[in-house]
Amino acid sequence: MPEKMPDIQHLEHVPLAERMRPRSIDEMVGQQHLLAPEAPFFKRLVSGRIRSMLLWGPPGSGKTTLAEIIARQLSCNFITLSAVFSGVKDIRAAAKEAREVWEKKKRKTILFVDEIHRFSKSQQDAFLPYVENGTFILIGATTENPSFEVIPPLRSRAKVVVLKPLTSDQIEFLLKRAISDEERGLGSFHPVVEEEILIHISEVCDGDARIALNLLEGLVMAIPPDKMGNRVIDVDSAREVIHRETLLYDKGGEEHYNLISAFHKSLRGSDPDAALYWLTRMLASGEDPLYLARRMIRFATEDIGNADPMALLIANQSMESYRFLGSPEGELALAQAAIYLACAPKSNAVYKAYGNALQEIERSGACPVPFHLRNAPTRLMKALGYGKGYLYPHDDPDGVVPQDYLPKGLKSRVFYRPKEVGYEAKIRKRLARWKSLRQIKKQGFS
Repeated sequence: MPEKMPDIQHLEHVPLAERMRPRSIDEMVGQQHLLAPEAPFFKRLVSGRIRSMLLWGPPGSGKTTLAEIIARQLSCNFITLSAVFSGVKDIRAAAKEAREVWEKKKRKTILFVDEIHRFSKSQQDAFLPYVENGTFILIGATTENPSFEVIPPLRSRAKVVVLKPLTSDQIEFLLKRAISDEERGLGSFHPVVEEEILIHISEVCDGDARIALNLLEGLVMAIPPDKMGNRVIDVDSAREVIHRETLLYDKGGEEHYNLISAFHKSLRGSDPDAALYWLTRMLASGEDPLYLARRMIRFATEDIGNADPMALLIANQSMESYRFLGSPEGELALAQAAIYLACAPKSNAVYKAYGNALQEIERSGACPVPFHLRNAPTRLMKALGYGKGYLYPHDDPDGVVPQDYLPKGLKSRVFYRPKEVGYEAKIRKRLARWKSLRQIKKQGFS
C-alpha cells in the first residue's frame, strides 16, 4: 500500500542517513545547478509551478530528499511507492487517495515512485491517465537513463531532472554536520574523528551520501567512549571497522565496482564458472539485472567483437528477454548470455580499431570527403565534380574495385586489424584477398 512521508523526529533507531535527511532547500548540499537562487528549477519551485518529473541521478545524490522538500515547499499530500514492492493496484489506490484529499482539503498530491525504472512498460502505462488529468504530480526517481528505462509517453509528460553525484568535499561537509548535530546526528555521542578518516570515507563512498553517513555511524558506534565520555576515533581504530563495512555489498559503493570488475574479468578470462558466480552473487545482492545486461552488451563489443558476431546478438537478446519475463525467469537469460560470452573466442580488435580512428580524427581533424565519394543530386554538384570517377563495386565480377575510400593523406591508414581467432580469422583472410585484388586491379588501371 502507499506509504506516507515519515516524520523522522518521532522514529527511534533510524539510520543516521535517514535522520540527517535535509528538511529544507537550505539544508540541501550539492545540486546547485538546480537549487541556486538563479536556477530555473529553483524559480519554478518557489513559485509553485512544478510539473511531473523524473529525477535521474546516482544513488545517494538526494532524489528522495528533493521530492520530500518539494512536497513540503508546496504543502502537498505526499505518497511514496517503491517499484520493487508495488504494482498497478497500488497506483490506483494512490490515485483514489489523491482525489479524496483534493475533494476534502483542496491539497494537491505528489506521488513519489522510487526506482521507477523497475516498473514494466504496462505498469508505467498505468500512470498516464492520472498524470494527464492532474490527479497527482508524479515524481519518479531512477538511477538508470530514462531514455531507455521509461516509456516515451511518460517521458513526454514528465520533465527529466538530472542530479549530479556529490563531490568528496560535499560528502565531508555532511559528515562534519552529522558529527556536530546533537538532535539528529551523532553529537550526543561526543565523537572525535580525525580529518584523515573523514576524507577517506568521503572518497570511498563514490558520491553516495547515504553510504558515507551510515559508514560514519557504524564507525562511531563501534568505538566505546573513554573516561571523559568521548569516542576518540583515530586511523588505527577505524581501519578494521571501515574495511569490514565496505566489504558489504552496495550498488553504489566500492564493492559494487569490485564485483562488476570481477565479473568482467572472468568473462574476459573465458571462465564460465567464475562469470556465473559473480553474476549470481550480484543478482542475489539486489543489483539491477538490466545494468548487468548492459555490461554484457558492452563486453560483447569490447572483448569479443567480430571474433563471434553472435555474442552481441545474444547479449542484447538477454536484455530483451529479461524485460519480457522479469524476475526470476528472466535472470536465466542473463546467466545463459554470461556463459556464452565466457566461452566465446575473444578479440579486442574492434575496440582498438575504434580507438585508432578516434586518435586519427583528433590528429588530422575533419578531412574533406573525396569528390568521387560525394553524392551529386544536383547539376551544380555534378559540374563541380561531385561523384566523378566513382567505381560501382557491383559492376565488378569480384565485387572489388581499385578505389580509395579514405580522405587524401590517409589512404594507407589501417585502423582495424582482425586477429587469427574465431570468425575474425575468416575476416582477416577476406580482407587480405580484397587488398591483393585491389593492388592487381590498380596496376591494370595505371
